[in-house]
Amino acid sequence: MAGAADGMGSKYAALDPTDGPELDAAMVSRRRPSASERRSKERFVYGCAIFASLNAILLGYDVGVMSGAIIYIQKDLHITEFQEEILVGCLSVISLLGSLSGGRTSDAIGRKWTMGLGAIIFQTGAAIMTFAPSFTVLMIGRLLAGVGIGFGAMISAVYIAEISPAAARGTLTSLPEICINLGILLGYVSNYAFSGLSEHISWRVMLGVGILPSVFIGVALFVIPESPRWLMMEKRVPEARAVLLQISESEAEVEERLAEIEEAANIMKSVNSEDKAVWRELLNPSPAVRRMLYAGCGIQLFQQITGIDATVYYSPTIFRDAGIKSDQELLAATVAVGFTKTIFILVAIFLIDKVGRKPLLYVSTIGMTVCLFALGTALTLRKHAEGLISPNLGIDMAIFAVCGNVAFFSIGMGPICWVLSSEIFPIRLRAQASALGQVGGRVGSGLVSMSFLSMARAISVGGMFFVFAAISTVSVVFVYFCVPETKGKTLEQIEIMFEGGKEWKGGGEVELEDTQHLIQGDKKSFSLG
Repeated sequence: MAGAADGMGSKYAALDPTDGPELDAAMVSRRRPSASERRSKERFVYGCAIFASLNAILLGYDVGVMSGAIIYIQKDLHITEFQEEILVGCLSVISLLGSLSGGRTSDAIGRKWTMGLGAIIFQTGAAIMTFAPSFTVLMIGRLLAGVGIGFGAMISAVYIAEISPAAARGTLTSLPEICINLGILLGYVSNYAFSGLSEHISWRVMLGVGILPSVFIGVALFVIPESPRWLMMEKRVPEARAVLLQISESEAEVEERLAEIEEAANIMKSVNSEDKAVWRELLNPSPAVRRMLYAGCGIQLFQQITGIDATVYYSPTIFRDAGIKSDQELLAATVAVGFTKTIFILVAIFLIDKVGRKPLLYVSTIGMTVCLFALGTALTLRKHAEGLISPNLGIDMAIFAVCGNVAFFSIGMGPICWVLSSEIFPIRLRAQASALGQVGGRVGSGLVSMSFLSMARAISVGGMFFVFAAISTVSVVFVYFCVPETKGKTLEQIEIMFEGGKEWKGGGEVELEDTQHLIQGDKKSFSLG
């Protein structure tokens, strides 16, 4: 492999017109950028990742703002409970259209222009919702917004993974989750800020403000470069090399990464027949790809069916069931949830490339299970054993449990879902496999959102959170058996790890031991693979 890498390195070096024939591999390897140049390259990579993550703010804002806007939509348009569930939950399901078509689109026109297309579609949908005179028109805008969100959210994580160095990929690919949390918080704040307007105007302003982030996305497209891996897939090697020179520490690293990308693409071509379609390959996968799909689709599914969207979308309903009465107090409580979610995602960003993905997933899933069970207990006691706890204590318990649930979610399941989905698939399958991985998550989110109120009426709100607690328990088992540790590995090394199988299965006891160190506050970096 080293020989191949050297050969490819010299081939790509020759494509650079600035390099003379006398510049050999040894001279390239001796070049080292200064500290200021390295910092400049790091800032550029982080800037690209932040710009690409702006798409996720659209998703987060929509989730957060709808939880409060629905209160005023009900009063203004007089919609039924069933219509409320459809309006809230349809975005997750319809975003599948954007996600699934986004994979093929990004392979055709590039990663960054697919993000731009998603922003345009979302803007159109948000504008229609803002001026909707009826429920039908509101649904049309909602459906368009969902397609736009599906386009942008799916491809953002893929783009970030493809421009990130291995050592910082976990942090950078977590940025979309930060932006989702920031968007949710902004949505909650928007609800509270505009709640004093009339019923006819308040929800329209709340939804209309969501157009602003997509404007910044349009500006970002003229700043960020195209993915070097996509450029290599299109055989635009000089352009890919130019991008890698902007984001890599040295020219030797550029040649090495070019060789790795090219070799990974060639391996995938040799494993499968040349004319085999990507979707056919995904539907009839090899053992390695099957393991990737188990991990990628499974983590997306568990992220949603453990009830996070129900907690966020219906937090006013939860707090009303806990005993809070006024609309403004309900919206103020949701702002506290938004702040908690945003703060703890920042904790995850600092830890994900230090302690690894799997220990954080253990802490996250176990903590969520405890908090979901506590929330179910608090709501059930208030309803069926009112004399056992005071009303204020029941409200405090509910707020604490909801905040705890979103905190543990933000430490692990939230950001790591994005990280794994964007880094475990090989380059030839990455865009469409990532889109397929979102199917489970979006379907799960839609089913939870569209059935929560009906199910809660049948078994109570507290009963629903006992169900979520049971599902969260299963997610702990899933993490143990199906999720590999990918910390510190290049995308090409991760592919080889899945091909090997043995390394993919091993290490469970070590990772559990690392989790104990994490809980005890150990700040060391663990070597987990």
